[in-house]
Amino acid sequence: MPRMTEEKAIEEIEVPKKKLNAKEKQEQHISRIKKTAIACFIGIIVGVLSFLIVPATSLAGFNNYTMLALFLMLAGVVVQRHIFILMKLDTPKMNKKDWLYQGFMTFAFWFISWSILLSTAIKVS
Repeated sequence: MPRMTEEKAIEEIEVPKKKLNAKEKQEQHISRIKKTAIACFIGIIVGVLSFLIVPATSLAGFNNYTMLALFLMLAGVVVQRHIFILMKLDTPKMNKKDWLYQGFMTFAFWFISWSILLSTAIKVS
């Protein structure tokens, strides 16, 4: 059996997780709610911006205007990190799964708000 190097042995040692008390659990819960609310709010804002910037009459299929709206949504996801830093939320503790969740929430609210605004604009025209 090959000998394990000291580095691999150290990596395999599991660090027990610290038990959180009720106050720490509540603080983490409130922090997650704030992060989700920010993602939803930014998604709605970017959806409204997409509606205002991209003309509804030129949206036939996937073209340059839909790419512009998609890039606006991606910019909203990037802006979230800076808002989290300004609000002193724990961004270093967020892993890839957390950022994927934040991005999905922004995308979902962007898509829903933009679709609603586009459907009402088409009915009115």
